[in-house]
Amino acid sequence: MVHGEAWTLKEFFVYPNEYIYWTIQIVMYPFMTGLVAGAFVLSSLYHVFGVKALKGIARFSLVFSFALLPVAMLPLMLHLQQPQRGIEVMMTPHFTSAIAAFGIVFSTYGMIVASELWFVYRKHFVETVEEIRRVPAGDRSPLTQLRYYFFSALTLGAQDIGHEALEADERAVKKLAAAGIPVACFLHGYAGFIFGSVKANALWMTPLMPVIFICSAVVSGVALCMLTYILTMEIRKVLARRKAQQYPELPSHHELKSAEAHVVTMTAKYLLMFMVAAITLELLDLIFRGYTAVKSWDILRSVIYERDFVNIFVIQYGLGNLLPFVLFLIPGLTVRRAAIGSMLVLLGVFMMRWNVVIGGQAFSSSLSGFMHYRLPIWPGTFEEAKEGLFGAVVVAVIPFCIFYVLNKVMPVFKETH
Repeated sequence: MVHGEAWTLKEFFVYPNEYIYWTIQIVMYPFMTGLVAGAFVLSSLYHVFGVKALKGIARFSLVFSFALLPVAMLPLMLHLQQPQRGIEVMMTPHFTSAIAAFGIVFSTYGMIVASELWFVYRKHFVETVEEIRRVPAGDRSPLTQLRYYFFSALTLGAQDIGHEALEADERAVKKLAAAGIPVACFLHGYAGFIFGSVKANALWMTPLMPVIFICSAVVSGVALCMLTYILTMEIRKVLARRKAQQYPELPSHHELKSAEAHVVTMTAKYLLMFMVAAITLELLDLIFRGYTAVKSWDILRSVIYERDFVNIFVIQYGLGNLLPFVLFLIPGLTVRRAAIGSMLVLLGVFMMRWNVVIGGQAFSSSLSGFMHYRLPIWPGTFEEAKEGLFGAVVVAVIPFCIFYVLNKVMPVFKETH
């Protein structure tokens, strides 16, 4: 069976060798890389621009960005017919193609985020090692001894946590965050560059595509961090109620609630700013296409205004942009309303990726036929499993598992400086 034949439905005149080759995994690829870039930009608002109100979510979003990073290339690996060759992008990077440049950008960004995390949490690593040292060696359990070796290795021999040393760490964090912003934007902007440089596709060929991808990436990253922050704080509040008497030194339920509401309100303001920029660019691109009305506009119009009308104007712009925009603008923003708005924003960004990737393949190169993508829900074969709903869910769940593990090593709610 030809790749794509299992989930492609054809209508009218379509060439025999035309199928929907890029599936939901290629939708997840720019979506996940956008979350990485957006989460890092949110953390940089505090570290670089000194937005003190976002201090509570800055470390959270930085760790979450690092948790998202390994998953950025997972959709591509699942989509490849020869995934064992995927490592060649990382081992032999060059600039002869946009995909090949991914190795350089991804490696650079990963080193920047890892270095920034080390400077942020170095004090925590040293304090953990000193705490374990105070326990006699004979009284340490094997797990405690293993933690001692692990955190000792993480300190890299830098044991000084004096005032001057911590100030030097903060300066290093600020410089790394400043250097990481353009790299994070380029990490996702080149995904838009891949689509925008395809001259054979009328829907993708636009110089605005990389800029649109970057703006929507920041929107999705901020929304996901805010949603995950809300869910994490809700869990902490439940635990605070249960352990209030056993651990009176821990923050109370009301203290956590107040901190959560303050951080969510400030984050929502910046989310609105990025949403305005993203929506403006998307509508500008749509209006420009209709105004210029090039040769391919007839079939693009039938795809945009007829066949994908529900996906574009109802789900993406209506539910994913207009409704959360109104929810955030209504005075007296509540945590519950912010959570609902964040989920709708993520839906809108995902549908934007869907409409670009799947919608761009919906019409034939003959400009006289259409193709429909039937998402494999229940996998009958291994290829349908990794290219269908099951593979997309796996990609979406893995970052939260990685974030849970990272939080054990780098606690996101502990004061580090």
